[in-house]
Amino acid sequence: MPRSTRRRPALTHPATEEIDLLDVLHALADPTRMTIVRVLRAEAERACGTFPVDVAPSTLSHHFKVLRESGVITQREEANRRFSALRTADLEHRFPGLLDTVLAAHARTGPGAAPDPLR
Repeated sequence: MPRSTRRRPALTHPATEEIDLLDVLHALADPTRMTIVRVLRAEAERACGTFPVDVAPSTLSHHFKVLRESGVITQREEANRRFSALRTADLEHRFPGLLDTVLAAHARTGPGAAPDPLR
């Protein structure tokens, strides 16, 4: 089948009330996915191939799928590009304060964080 007639499968996103805490925590446990989330926290929406991560395109697609299917991000297609946005309001509704807490903890302990003087 010619490439121009193939369609990508429809993007699936869980409804707000279906977002599961363990799925969200699993999605946020990966450093690459945390980079994506941090970038989206600072920007309303971003094209998928423009994130500052050093992984293969297929690996990046996997990370977006995990984030999307867990309910952390939403994605939309526009022509041949896919755009991602953080589901901040939905996450805050389901788990108040969770995203801020995880992002703050990552800033303190993640890559590039200042060393903890108490350790």
